[in-house]
Amino acid sequence: MSNFSLPTRSQSTLPERTRGGGYRFGFLPIATALCAGANFVADTFTSADIAFSTLYTLVVLMAARFCSANGIIRVAAGCAGLTILSHYLSPPGGPPFVGFVNTGIALAAIGLTTLLAVGQNKAEASLREHSGEILKLNKELARWARDLETSNNELEAFSYSVSHDLRAPLRHVVGFSELLQKQASSSLDEKSRRFVQTILESAKRMGNLIDDLLAFSRIGRAETKKTLVSLEQLVKEVVAEIGGDTGERDINWKIDPLPVCCCDRSLLRLVMVNLVNNAVKFTSMRAQAQIEIGCLDRENEVEVFVRDNGAGFDMQYVNKLFGVFQRLHLPEQFEGTGIGLATVRRIIHRHGGEVRAEGAVDVGAAFYFTLPKAQYAAERTAKTP
Repeated sequence: MSNFSLPTRSQSTLPERTRGGGYRFGFLPIATALCAGANFVADTFTSADIAFSTLYTLVVLMAARFCSANGIIRVAAGCAGLTILSHYLSPPGGPPFVGFVNTGIALAAIGLTTLLAVGQNKAEASLREHSGEILKLNKELARWARDLETSNNELEAFSYSVSHDLRAPLRHVVGFSELLQKQASSSLDEKSRRFVQTILESAKRMGNLIDDLLAFSRIGRAETKKTLVSLEQLVKEVVAEIGGDTGERDINWKIDPLPVCCCDRSLLRLVMVNLVNNAVKFTSMRAQAQIEIGCLDRENEVEVFVRDNGAGFDMQYVNKLFGVFQRLHLPEQFEGTGIGLATVRRIIHRHGGEVRAEGAVDVGAAFYFTLPKAQYAAERTAKTP
């Protein structure tokens, strides 16, 4: 009795409306009525020592297959009435208390079965209602995801198109400014020459911004090619390349042991180039720069960090660091376009990782990014939009 289950609405055998406008009844309602009638006849007109009235529990269970909660209660009330009627119509035999006991047991069984059936019916009705809501929310979420993806693609295409179209007129500005500086320099006074130089420098800076913006938009469309990459070897290559351009600066490099990860080598190299370049740039005012590259082992991922003792930043502005064109220092202090960290975040997100930063003004900064360990890389990347 405790293992019965109720159907969903789609499986219900409730009477169905025919095309002609009438109703046709399914097999189960008819069988339930016949079973109730058979129980009543057997319980009333047989003298066998069998409590046929307890079989009304089967009638209640059969009704639960196609009735609502109210319908189950009505069927159960009818079964209880038939049980009591059978008790008074049955031919006398045996001690009177036996009939009362059997009737009481039958009524208790019918009541318990009804409670179970009604409870499960209401639970399934609630489940169907919530399932419908969840399905509706899932559809809305899928639609929002499609709209967001479309908007992102349109935004990337727009930024690429604008950046590409700006290059030609910018080249004209740079080219004619250089010609003016070269051919008319002698006829210009000091103030005019300074104006021309400012135009030229600003145009070149805008060219760098456009180049970085184009590179940033390409990352969103580039296909990631995952391979096993030795982070330690990659970091040493980047440090050797960047360290060779630091001239006579006194930089103390510390490279901790780094693991092998599953990632796109070219994209991860771009991450390390941006972070190491930042560390070198923002420690330029230090007599001795300290730059450390290491990692922290997590449960399912590796957290790599690049730490320095440079200019640092105020933590209240940490959320601005990874935005496009966001800078916390003046261009006169430190050169750059403000796209490097945005590029880092986009690449790491495409690998299923996260990026964060810590710092203090005039103390230094540390940038962290996570990568899934090789055995978890495929699963994490598949969940990344």
